[in-house]
Amino acid sequence: MKKLEYMIAIMLVGLIVCFSVGQLKGIHNQREKKPAQTAVKSKQTKITPLAQAKLDCQQYNYAKSLKAIANDDSTSANALKKEIKASESNLVTWQDPSKYSHLFFHSLIVDPVRAFTSKKGQGYKDYMVTTGEFNKILTQLYAKGYVLVNSERLVKKNDKGELVFDGVSLPKGKTPLVLSQDDVNYYEYMINSGFASKLLATKNGVKNEYITANGKKSVGNYDLVPIVDQFIKEHPDFSYRGDKGTLALTGYNGVLGYRTSVSQYGNTAKTKRETKKALAVVKALKADGWNFASHSWGHLDMKASSVADVKLDSDRWEKEVKPIVGQTNILIFPFGADIGDWQGYQDNNEKFAYLRKKGFEIFENVDASHTSWGEMTTKYYRQARINVDGIRMTDDLNGTNTVLDPFFNTSEVIDRTNRNK
Repeated sequence: MKKLEYMIAIMLVGLIVCFSVGQLKGIHNQREKKPAQTAVKSKQTKITPLAQAKLDCQQYNYAKSLKAIANDDSTSANALKKEIKASESNLVTWQDPSKYSHLFFHSLIVDPVRAFTSKKGQGYKDYMVTTGEFNKILTQLYAKGYVLVNSERLVKKNDKGELVFDGVSLPKGKTPLVLSQDDVNYYEYMINSGFASKLLATKNGVKNEYITANGKKSVGNYDLVPIVDQFIKEHPDFSYRGDKGTLALTGYNGVLGYRTSVSQYGNTAKTKRETKKALAVVKALKADGWNFASHSWGHLDMKASSVADVKLDSDRWEKEVKPIVGQTNILIFPFGADIGDWQGYQDNNEKFAYLRKKGFEIFENVDASHTSWGEMTTKYYRQARINVDGIRMTDDLNGTNTVLDPFFNTSEVIDRTNRNK
């Protein structure tokens, strides 16, 4: 297996291969500002049955909501029953697997000054968005009627063991949207570059640790997960039955900011402690509507790599990452490098055969030429994802690719000051 330094280098090189790199201007030095975070209440309030039923209704789980209040004849319960009946009469079923749009992000930049002036500043400018940009994107997605749906919900096995599509039903005017984040590992090369350093399981939910330039640590909403969590607390109808998104993990630097890789750091007391902490975070994430995908162990270009390398890498992910995150049927290709072409996966595709044997049924690449794309067979569901990053937003501003337009207005979202736009 390639060494750590090589894996970091190949990751950045591969990103350039995956996307066309835009030319961006220089950066004006600015003093670091204290990163903003959303205030968090310290107490958890126990929800009443009626309140839970209202939440289920808001998140489109009408059957569960009705069941909870079936014997409740209060004025509030009867009003909720009427609301559910009206909503159910206005449902649209999304049955076409090619019509589910999927947006993905990398780690969010907390401090753009630190990030854009670092050694890897241009890469961060190209492939990441800031927390400020992301918050604006969420607001606009919600205003346009998008609703988050996890991709694993979209497929199921029939009595014959065949994979079949199982779409969702939403009220007219609402549109399902799949969300994912790549490389939720908080790599070593990102240290001291203006990013969060890890995810934490706290009494107030999953949060981030962030370390300022002067070494001060704070806990808050500094990356995609807690920001989405907070947004859905305020806008429950942005989530379909509690779904949030998919977190794609590699393994060579450990997971979620914890140095859990035995092959890299040794089978030590420290890696055991890190693994225990990571397990607690995973448990909290799953309970809160997040799921996981393999992003390979070493951020491997599976298209260019040999069958032997794909097997070796997949086995290592299974050994070092799967015990922490559990079984997943989702594989998100690093660099978007799919192992098949437009004709789909053939029976003689050894890589596909091996990955399917490992339990993968949903395969996700990168394609920003359409707002949505999907391919459904009895063996797999393949879905295209759109990269939301500096390159894609720059292309949108230039008019060279306007695939983001149905989702948000880039000119209103982009941080023109720090990106020098």
